[in-house]
Amino acid sequence: MASTRPRPLSPHLTIWRWGPHMAVSILHRATGVALSIAGLAILTWWLMALALGPEAYATFSDAARSPIGIIVLVALTWSFFQHLLSGIRHLVMDTGAAFELGVNKTSAILTVVGSIILTALLWAWFLGAFK
Repeated sequence: MASTRPRPLSPHLTIWRWGPHMAVSILHRATGVALSIAGLAILTWWLMALALGPEAYATFSDAARSPIGIIVLVALTWSFFQHLLSGIRHLVMDTGAAFELGVNKTSAILTVVGSIILTALLWAWFLGAFK
């Protein structure tokens, strides 16, 4: 009778250390989910408010301009830019480039920094344009 030995566990939990490239990969998925759920919900609310008339649109506009509304919209803007830049990063990696550890980590950090900068620039322009 053959003896059964326990199968080895996958080593991924023991040999990999967390790095920016792993965090950006998870952020890419999370921002995609956020854009799909929250982004579509807000887009649907906005379109319904447009279709239902001035009172419904005023309600939407008041909610969007409230402090919580601004926070949600800024977060969705950051999610959009983070997802976009991370997608571009993955597109470049699909060509076979940027797999070297240093370049990979640098590009991951640049996606986070770039998304923050682009969000800040866009909202600075928004807030300046509507004053």
